[in-house]
Amino acid sequence: MGAEGFKRKITAIMSADVVGYSKLMGDNEAATVQTLEAYKSVMSTLIDQHRGRVIDSPGDNMLSEFASVVDAVQCAVAIQKELNSRNAELPENRKMRFRIGINLGDVIQEEDRIYGDGVNIAARLEALADPGGICVSKTAFDHIETKLPLGYEFLGEQEVKNIAKPVGAYRVLMEPRVTIAEVREIEPMVPFWRRKAIISGAIAIFFLIVGTTIWNNLTSPPIETASVEKMAFSLPEKPSIAVLPFDNLSGDPEQEYFSDGLTDEIIATLSRVPKIFVIARNSTFTYKGKPVKVQQVSEELGVRYVLEGSVKKAGNRLRITAQLIDAINGHHLWAKQYDRTLDDIFALQDEITKKIITAMQVKLTEGDRALTAAKGTENLEAYLKYLQANEYINQSNRESLTLAGKLAEEAIALDPDYAMPYVVLAIINTGKFWVDTSKSQEQYLAEARAFLQKAIALDDSNAEAHSRLAFVYIINNQNEKALEQAEKAVGLDPNSSTAHFWMGKVLAFDFRNDEAILEYKKAIRLNPFPPDIYFWSLGLAFAETEQYEEGIKWCKKAIRQEPDSLFAHIMMTVVYSWSGRDDARAEAAEVLRINPNFSLERFAKRATPKLVDALRKAGLK
Repeated sequence: MGAEGFKRKITAIMSADVVGYSKLMGDNEAATVQTLEAYKSVMSTLIDQHRGRVIDSPGDNMLSEFASVVDAVQCAVAIQKELNSRNAELPENRKMRFRIGINLGDVIQEEDRIYGDGVNIAARLEALADPGGICVSKTAFDHIETKLPLGYEFLGEQEVKNIAKPVGAYRVLMEPRVTIAEVREIEPMVPFWRRKAIISGAIAIFFLIVGTTIWNNLTSPPIETASVEKMAFSLPEKPSIAVLPFDNLSGDPEQEYFSDGLTDEIIATLSRVPKIFVIARNSTFTYKGKPVKVQQVSEELGVRYVLEGSVKKAGNRLRITAQLIDAINGHHLWAKQYDRTLDDIFALQDEITKKIITAMQVKLTEGDRALTAAKGTENLEAYLKYLQANEYINQSNRESLTLAGKLAEEAIALDPDYAMPYVVLAIINTGKFWVDTSKSQEQYLAEARAFLQKAIALDDSNAEAHSRLAFVYIINNQNEKALEQAEKAVGLDPNSSTAHFWMGKVLAFDFRNDEAILEYKKAIRLNPFPPDIYFWSLGLAFAETEQYEEGIKWCKKAIRQEPDSLFAHIMMTVVYSWSGRDDARAEAAEVLRINPNFSLERFAKRATPKLVDALRKAGLK
């Protein structure tokens, strides 16, 4: 090929190919050829209408080029819409669907033919498209993103055959619909080129207006405003927020841990800011997977702001969307879509939380900023294993705890200086402390204490580690050490329901039940849908101060939430016994129903004589 015979140019290339062509030919060769010729004729007409030209049309493929990427994509949408309409009239085994790939790139032109990587990439993108769908390169997307009323889905950087570098690819979402007007006979009074330009321009303007209106309605639906008067709790004086579980759009339930983990990290970071009131994870995750309105969340949790979002993880690529809503005014304060790599996850979490804080008009001091910058890990694999371990911890059963422990150990092997996996191991041991007899209670406490002390040595700002260590100390009757750890946890994370709850426990074990009641109430306000332990702990504290009706009320609430909670029934038995009610024996029977092997002797090792005596009077041994 001589240098005089060709030239280089930038052009938009469209490659279209039939899906399952060989099978169609095998089923009915004559009908397939007839349909293919008819469909190619339609495609050629539409290509011409959109100022393109057909380069080649071998077999079931059609290659064309356009001077404008906008024209190419509009043409592709028109083709798929028209062919889809025609397919509706055919039986399933005769439907003919095309994949279309579009690229903007450098090509070599020789006479009427074009060659080069620009063409090859279009062909590779066509193979990535869905049947009846369109896939465009990033170079093409950059030219059409804001020019057409369409949606796009990033498919990541794709390794494609015979192309040196990965190619960024986007799926075109063909809503709002683009309709191609039927071609009519041209009236002789108006030149063809002028009439076509007028019609095309009118159609483009019409659908741009309609499409933009539809798109705005889809992305910013009207929000029913929340009523302060109807809120289940008084609205806090400082900015208050609930972070709903981010939706997992990956199409893989195995990726659920990642979307949940991102939600947890945002909650944890916001929680460390004293100037914000943040609802705890337990409460916001009760809405997971449910079609819930922002108004409902606001009124049930007693907050002004609600954050919602989604995560799509495909290989090393992430698409994260988030929007912050003022539920009282019904306004979107901030919304953003992020297309990043997985390696950017740590910086991305920081960016999202900073945007939220700014949108709520919260001004951070240097001390506040230091609190939001908790120490973690730079090892991505260790972080992902921790997220998976944490997901299993939240399932709270024997099998999930075993898996959580294994993943936490793997995370530590990858990064021995990462504090959170040690906290996971401590939680497992404190959970087994009450119910697992394969080791002594002393062994479980000793191991939990060692893991927590290691976590704190690595990251002294870890409020959860301090809270959990306070529990270990209080169980061992080391009240002063327990109080020191509990106070530090609350100071580090004033929005942590966990920190306030364990502070309440420490105070209750120290017979300061009036103060414990206040801490439990703070914990429940931060976590309105908490584990049942919050409710029966508050009930027991009320009973300790001889407020028996209040104690019964809260213990009943714990049982309604978790009918088979062993400890809820134990504490209900105690409160009934202290109040002199005969219901104590019925509750004792429930304890034995749930755990026929219940041992008062084992339980007595970690309980007060007053509490043990109440259980014995109710008939437990």
